[in-house]
Amino acid sequence: MLQKFKKMDVPILMIIFMLMIISIVCLYSATHGNPKLEGHHMRMLAFYVLGFGAVFAITLVDYKLLVKYALYIYFFGLLILLAANFFGGDINNASGWIKIGPISVQPAELFKLILVIFLASVLIKKGKAKLEFWRDVVPIGLMTFVPFAFVMLQNDLGNAMAYVVILIGLLWIGNIKASHALIGFVVIAVLVGGGIKLYTVYHDNIYDYLDKLGRTHWVERLDPWLVPEKATAKASWHTDNAKLAIGSGGITGKGFMQGTSVQSGRVPYTYSDSIFVLIAEEFGFVGSSVVLLLYFILIHRMILIALESKERSGPYIIVGVVAMYLYQVFENIGAFIGIMPLTGITLPFISYGGTSLLINMASIGLIMSIKVHGQEVDDDILAPGANGQNKKRMFGRKQAKA
Repeated sequence: MLQKFKKMDVPILMIIFMLMIISIVCLYSATHGNPKLEGHHMRMLAFYVLGFGAVFAITLVDYKLLVKYALYIYFFGLLILLAANFFGGDINNASGWIKIGPISVQPAELFKLILVIFLASVLIKKGKAKLEFWRDVVPIGLMTFVPFAFVMLQNDLGNAMAYVVILIGLLWIGNIKASHALIGFVVIAVLVGGGIKLYTVYHDNIYDYLDKLGRTHWVERLDPWLVPEKATAKASWHTDNAKLAIGSGGITGKGFMQGTSVQSGRVPYTYSDSIFVLIAEEFGFVGSSVVLLLYFILIHRMILIALESKERSGPYIIVGVVAMYLYQVFENIGAFIGIMPLTGITLPFISYGGTSLLINMASIGLIMSIKVHGQEVDDDILAPGANGQNKKRMFGRKQAKA
């Protein structure tokens, strides 16, 4: 056991520890003096203690066992999502929260990691063969669309889009044909571009239709991004004040607990989705850059682990986790500087949220398991016909003989 812990990636643990400090400091600034929120920083610390426990526990488990039983895990995840659709409660306009005693759990967060493991298990079976469109790409897409639809019904656009990003990242690394990738890119570009054009032209009709379905919440998220001139004051309040707060932070910020926009409450949810706004206003461009640099180093370390792995499912999992993190960081920060719609996605490891943090920490545990066990090739889960001694690494490198 001790030998396995010694193989863990220390730089990643140090980065997570630094993100924890940033999170607790920012949460204290965001919640002090608020009777309903005060103490969130200590609760986040408790979640971090549980999270680090999960990291060390998962490190001891050979990740290849999860890959082996990924199909069962996938269907278990679907059952939880389905239960959330029928029995879940609402928090911040998103349904799908299941209450377990005093704790609220969001299955949509958990399913991101489940989807990564499942897609990796599917792609590993293809070995080095190119993905066939009807035999491989379409079924994989459909298996992703099912949870996507469940989560969209929960009014959770942020997590639903995370599934799509994970799918795209894993298809890309999973040896998809160049022609299929090009066609997919064109189709996505046409759908997104056409959808935006139709939305702006037929905005009022779309609003009336969604109003009948009780889904005007989606319009309020998209209007400030696509048609700010038609956005209601209520819809644009969040993003408009967020931009002002970020800009007012300047180079070095206004100082700890000195952010007038966030401390006055003009920017909502600064302890959760909007925590980057607090960082930018109170610690400025310098503080924001430090956070982004930590994310960059974290992702860089993950990619290095993928390159060192001698077993193919490990790198697939890492690519899925990297895609998940990149999307969350880009979407969260992009929403508050006006280049992405506001979806309510959390900033990894910093925003308050027990489920989100524990899933992110579990993902780190999975990365550590790949670091520890990735040198051991298990023929049972290799692609059919693969040879454990002659198999090549991903990214074109030869592996050492087992």
